[in-house]
Amino acid sequence: MHRRIFASLCFVAASLTTFFSCSLHAEPTPASPFDRQNLVAWCIVPFDAKSRGPAERAEMLVRLGIHKVAYDWRKEHVPQFETEILEYQKHGLEYFAFWDVHEDAIRLFEKHQLRPQIWITAPTPAGTSSEERIRLAAAKIRPTVERARKLGCKVGLYNHGNWGGEPENLVALCEYLRKNDGADHVGIVYNQHHGHAHVDRFASALAAMKPYLLCLNVNGMTRDGDKHGKKILAPGEGELDPLLFRVIRDSGYRGPIGIIGHTPNDDVELRLRDDLDGVAWLAAQLDGQRPGPKPPVRAAGSRGFPPAPPTRKK
Repeated sequence: MHRRIFASLCFVAASLTTFFSCSLHAEPTPASPFDRQNLVAWCIVPFDAKSRGPAERAEMLVRLGIHKVAYDWRKEHVPQFETEILEYQKHGLEYFAFWDVHEDAIRLFEKHQLRPQIWITAPTPAGTSSEERIRLAAAKIRPTVERARKLGCKVGLYNHGNWGGEPENLVALCEYLRKNDGADHVGIVYNQHHGHAHVDRFASALAAMKPYLLCLNVNGMTRDGDKHGKKILAPGEGELDPLLFRVIRDSGYRGPIGIIGHTPNDDVELRLRDDLDGVAWLAAQLDGQRPGPKPPVRAAGSRGFPPAPPTRKK
């Protein structure tokens, strides 16, 4: 009798220990989506004038206080895939997402028990109706959706222009896949720098995407910026930024926020510092604080233009 009671008490104690351990290690929902620990560095591998390697990149992210990375790559980076993973583990960084699909990466995810989001461009199929296009788009990405399901990874449909870049079509595609394929692991990765045409309906688009949103990548937004050489700006450099950041805050979205190093002629560390300063400057205004002077821009490309050529000595 006493042994049974003692065993029961041990079981309860172990359960409570497990519960509190999991609670302590679970990542809390941030009070603000713009908190530093909620930010994801994106487009920092091929878009770096210094061409950093995995170790240098990990050290840079630690210096900046960024702990989540969405990994994009080019052919020359494939041999570095595992080193990148090991460096992130060494420095306590989260391998948050991976761009597209590569067999070497999938093998390494299984080896290292990683479950990153897999980001793919939402397709733009031909079709005579929206329903037909949704069906064709779902058929095109279904192999990736099923592969990700087996890996335990989420799939992020990435807006990159055309039909597949429209928020309403992304939502419809998610709904179709969830209804017909049981693909609850499929969601949306929305990029403001590919959404200049959406600024006037951003609030309604965000509300529609919110149930499916896996990551929201912010950008400095100015009206028709993609038509005037200002497609990519540091947050805070666009006149629409205070309004759009308030829309994000008021929407209730508290998921990951991406900042992008997508200016190839810049040292990506300077570019990310511009993004961090801009996000902090805008977030302070949302909290009712006096914003202070606008932070300086360190990376020339952060203003949307290529850097000026070096001045020749006379």
